[in-house]
Amino acid sequence: MAMAASSALQPERCLLPLAGPRRRMLPPRLLVLPHRRRGAVRRFSSRDSGGGPAGAVEKRSVVPEVAAERKGGGDVLAEEVEEEEALELRWPPWEGLPERYRLIGATSLAFVICNMDKVNLSVAIIPMSHQYGWSSSTAGLVQSSFFWGYALSQLPGGWLAKLIGGRTVLKAGVLVWSLATAVIPVVAGFMPGLVLSRILVGIGEGVSPSAATDLIARTIPLKERSRAVSVVFGGLAFGSVLGLLFAPPIIQNLGWESVFYIFGLLGIIWCLVFESVQELQPGDNEDILNLENTSAGSNGHVSSSVPSKSSDSSLEEMTDSLKDVPWGEFFKSKAVWAMIYTHFCGSWGHYTCLSWLPTFFSEELNLNLTDAAWVSILPPLGSMVITSIAAPFADNLISSGVDTTKVRKICQAIAFLSPAAFMMLSSVDLGLPPWVVVAFLTGGISLSNFALSGLYCTHQDISREYASILLGITNTVGAVPGIVGVALVGYLVDTTHSWSMSLFAPSIFFYLTGTAVWLTFASSEPQDFNKLASESLTESNQ
Repeated sequence: MAMAASSALQPERCLLPLAGPRRRMLPPRLLVLPHRRRGAVRRFSSRDSGGGPAGAVEKRSVVPEVAAERKGGGDVLAEEVEEEEALELRWPPWEGLPERYRLIGATSLAFVICNMDKVNLSVAIIPMSHQYGWSSSTAGLVQSSFFWGYALSQLPGGWLAKLIGGRTVLKAGVLVWSLATAVIPVVAGFMPGLVLSRILVGIGEGVSPSAATDLIARTIPLKERSRAVSVVFGGLAFGSVLGLLFAPPIIQNLGWESVFYIFGLLGIIWCLVFESVQELQPGDNEDILNLENTSAGSNGHVSSSVPSKSSDSSLEEMTDSLKDVPWGEFFKSKAVWAMIYTHFCGSWGHYTCLSWLPTFFSEELNLNLTDAAWVSILPPLGSMVITSIAAPFADNLISSGVDTTKVRKICQAIAFLSPAAFMMLSSVDLGLPPWVVVAFLTGGISLSNFALSGLYCTHQDISREYASILLGITNTVGAVPGIVGVALVGYLVDTTHSWSMSLFAPSIFFYLTGTAVWLTFASSEPQDFNKLASESLTESNQ
């Protein structure tokens, strides 16, 4: 996109003079890298161009070069050589892009690999269970172990990113989860080793969102930061699609072990390539200001603020800063408790479906492995579409004067009531064909992404200063369903032999109770937690 914009602003660089002696036809090229032409540079101001909002713009004149070519026949060969060089194939394709664009592209690619390594087990668990004779309870334990590491690494990951920099933490996280993914086939027959490897995958992926947010805040200009966050965290949904798309054919043709080797190798290659991306410093961009501002991801899982302290802050300073956080006031707020419980409820439905839908499609709807994985792609694809609708929907309501709290409640109610209703229809034996059940579940799970304009905006609404810490609290609690819920579904399937009671009934319960709590206690009114803490301290001293 950046290259296209550059070409559009400077069309004359892509034109070859048609006049001139002994001009020979050059072979067509797939992609050209225009070099700067030597010639006069004239600066046009807005007065020269008849006004306009743009400031002074440099334009390079091609006319003197054409004239020179016509006068000096002896220079024709040199000009032809120059044009040959100008038409050389650009390789690598990212050569010439601004360094910060390459940094964002590389970080987004890391998040693509992140979710590929997260969802690959949800497909591979089917042949692995058959090979090792695992029950659904055992399969649930294996899948839930990922979230043990994910939950434990949320707050430490943010703290490390602030202490040593997001770039270092991100690279370490990718390396850890990639190596842990690649070793899974080796330890699969030894349950403690398999569980430990998935915990390490969770730890590596758990530190990465905070690391990426810190990296963006430190290196991306303020006017580009929102787009950067969208591109980076948009890689998660794309990674889910790619993982569910490629895992089945890899497993069927090369064996289930190969999917872990290949996906793990991708992360290791990423680490090596990431070394070639130049590290940017805040001074490299004049617009990198106000690092205290918060940023939100497109998948809604991260919204982090970065303090203005440099990454070389001492451990003692970081410890003191943590002590200054008004922890007590957070837990006195009804709005904070509403966010905590709502995050828990939403994560229950999301994580249990992410882990068990391929198995449900395979066993309950009698789809083979490839078909089950194909239909499992539909919810993430639908989520990408709904995400692009929910944000402007909420912003337009707020712009038209609707109260922010009311908008957040509307969006979150849609996010919870929609999947609850569709899960009810899917769990009742109505004799529906499989494609209708798939359509219901896809629609419900996709509409749950309205939470991105509901719950996940409220952290910043009530406190921009402590938005990252509030999200760290709710996101930690939100990871618990990945531990408890995923394993519980497997246990219930073994004991009840009913997907309706095991997968859908608990999710419906949490969606409905979460909606009730959210509509009753949620608020987007800004809260000054520091002031509340000071008032509480004054009262206690009296």
